[in-house]
Amino acid sequence: MSQLTNDVEKHTALYVEAFNAGDLDAVDAMYTEEAVAVWEPGIPLTGQARLDATREFLARGPKMTAVPRQSFVTGDTALLIVDWTIDTKDANGKPEHLSGVGVDVLRKGEDGNWRYAIDDPYGEK
Repeated sequence: MSQLTNDVEKHTALYVEAFNAGDLDAVDAMYTEEAVAVWEPGIPLTGQARLDATREFLARGPKMTAVPRQSFVTGDTALLIVDWTIDTKDANGKPEHLSGVGVDVLRKGEDGNWRYAIDDPYGEK
């Protein structure tokens, strides 16, 4: 099932659905080819490094909630400010609770669907 949408207001909910299902292909499809993700503050990942980090994180079975606080759209670019939490396990298997305010830049593709160009979950830091 495609998780892509042409409605920027629905993008976050569809991302959470794919993420919580652990569906790497669906999650990855929600990013532009050259997208940058900042899974750790100050460490941007792109290309194969982004995909590998996503695969590794999803393998821990994380569960996310995310609620867009603000969205701004101009042409084919959108900025989302998102409050999120993730309950997961750390590298040692111990429960870990993560939270933050994400700053996401999305780009509308030629197919009319929105994808992350920049995904910075720790945008407030």
